Parts: sequence; C-alpha cells; structure tokens
Amino acid sequence: MNLSPLQKYILVRCAEKSSKVDRKIFCAFYANREKKPKERNLQNVITNSLESLIDREYLVGYGKRTPHKWFMTHVELTLRGLKAAEEVLRERQNKLPLH
Repeated sequence: MNLSPLQKYILVRCAEKSSKVDRKIFCAFYANREKKPKERNLQNVITNSLESLIDREYLVGYGKRTPHKWFMTHVELTLRGLKAAEEVLRERQNKLPLH
C-alpha cells in the first residue's frame, strides 16, 4: 500500500472519530511542517489526496454538487479504509531504532 504521509494522516484522523470528519481538520497536517504548500495550493493538495482515497474506496465523500464541480465538506471511512488505517497504525508501532 503506497500512501503519502498526508493520506496516512487522513486515514488515522478519520479512524479516531467514528462519524463524519470535516475536511478543515486536515489542514493541521501542515501546521508544524517545514515544507508546506503555498496557501492557495493547500486546499488543492488536500482535495487531491481525498479524491485519491475515495478512488481507492477508503473514504466516502459528502458535500455539495454544482453543475460543474463537487465540493467535499465531510469524509467518512469505509470498512476497507478502517483496515488500511489499522495497518498504518501497526506500521508506525513496529518501527524500532536499530543502529
């Protein structure tokens, strides 16, 4: 499973809550990062990551539809996404500082 650090963060944050998660929460991923996208690109980066996770059937997106575009406001984990989040958490836990 090849996921970006942002996608892993999204899965873990959604697994912490059992209901719909507002997409504004995911901006916190870049709060303490040295390398972050420009402010105008931040929402595009998050949207692309969410759409990728939806395409992989890890998330379900909720939002509004206009004649030209979807606007996601909330996301929720699927069963497949919950299993992926558990795998990410196990992956984090098993790292040992071996020299």
